[in-house]
Amino acid sequence: MLGNIFLYINIRNYELVETKDLLTKKIFLPLMDVYDLLVIGSGAGLNVAVEAAEAGLSVCIIEKGPLGGTCLNRGCIPSKIVIHSAEVAEGIHRSKEFGITSSISKINFKYVTDRANKTVDADARSIQKSLLKGKNPTLIQGEAKFIAPYVVQVGKKQIKGKKVLIASGACSFIPPIEGLDKVPYMTSTEALRLTKLPKSMIVIGGGYIGCELGNFYGALGCKVTILQRGDLLLPREDVDVAKTFTNLWKKKFNIILNASAIKVSKKGNLITVTAKVGNKTKTFTAEKILVATGVKPNSDLLAVEKTGVKTNKYGFIQVNKFMETSQKKIWALGDVSGVYMFRHSANLEADFATINILNKKKQAVDYFPMPHAVFTSPEIAGVGLTEQEAKEQKKNYVVGRTFYKNTGKGEALNEKDGFCKFIVEKKTKKILGCHIMGPNASILIHEVLIAMKAKNSLNLLRNVVHIHPALSEVVQRAAGNVPL
Repeated sequence: MLGNIFLYINIRNYELVETKDLLTKKIFLPLMDVYDLLVIGSGAGLNVAVEAAEAGLSVCIIEKGPLGGTCLNRGCIPSKIVIHSAEVAEGIHRSKEFGITSSISKINFKYVTDRANKTVDADARSIQKSLLKGKNPTLIQGEAKFIAPYVVQVGKKQIKGKKVLIASGACSFIPPIEGLDKVPYMTSTEALRLTKLPKSMIVIGGGYIGCELGNFYGALGCKVTILQRGDLLLPREDVDVAKTFTNLWKKKFNIILNASAIKVSKKGNLITVTAKVGNKTKTFTAEKILVATGVKPNSDLLAVEKTGVKTNKYGFIQVNKFMETSQKKIWALGDVSGVYMFRHSANLEADFATINILNKKKQAVDYFPMPHAVFTSPEIAGVGLTEQEAKEQKKNYVVGRTFYKNTGKGEALNEKDGFCKFIVEKKTKKILGCHIMGPNASILIHEVLIAMKAKNSLNLLRNVVHIHPALSEVVQRAAGNVPL
């Protein structure tokens, strides 16, 4: 007897548990599988699981859906495959600008989406097969719910981890719109699996997901209406990017700004969305409706409240710079922690989480600089502060920019609207942010990332020799236009 603690052991069917009083009901927990590391989620969490297993830890991965996480199955990979078809279609539509008369005779929409989904489904099965074939990590497929800080229930099975990594991702946020639960709406998951091109579609939400998928469907011939709550599409982008982008898209699609959907109904084969637009109420009708109003973390599905792990008011798991949660020996990364919600940031977090989980000297995640891209038409990429953020933070900054059309390659592409914009701290010449809108923006931004990482050198961009005529001159000339 240790103080007033009594121990009960049944070595055949139960594990050791403690109770403080012999008069209280005896508590026995069934024996369970115990692993050195329990990983929930097979996106970036898979990276950690594999490295930990190779380092000698016994590892269990729990995944309720297809292997590979959001990015592989319903995010960046399938969306970029189908978006390329839209890019091809747009090139055909623009061919007359370059002296070529062409037209699209047929769109095999089923082939377009099947091409993406056959690819990602095969990759997911390949990961599954590899894990099931090996002995470590162990794969358990099913939905995990915490029943104690380090213990999860999966079906009838209980699994314990001496250490736990939560990498369960996020899912679509569905707003409380009247009647929405009574109509067949789509999220990005269903939109990427559709096999018939609809004649019309209403997209609720003008952020990254809504604009990427709206562009995909619109370029292939669907009549797209986007209902955006604010006065700009992509409002998190730099203000000049968001304004230019919104104005360009007003010419391509039916863009309804300052619009809040308040009711949805179905009549026959059509869906009607009633929205508050400014001070007026308007209705919009289409064959399909896509809800793209953001995402929410999957923490609630896991019952993380039973772990002692703290979440913020939106449900994102709170982590420190080492990806540690408020509960000892429990880490979290990726969308469920909400620091940055990109696959490349999750992969970065996985690298540092692996180091810290393996009991090496702890290392803080170095996010700087963290870029992003929006694969619309025009393409967008950015890093660092937007100009509105620089103003909010009262930075003493200057701006340098140039348009694609002011370069040889930009002129060859007949690119009229694209530009590169630098936001630079006036005194130190430190690059605070860079924002590019135009062809290959997601590629061009990498030159800026290298310069920012290498002592944040604006002069590196200004002075290094650039190929002429190449689009990279857009970056060099924008840097050269920063007033020193």
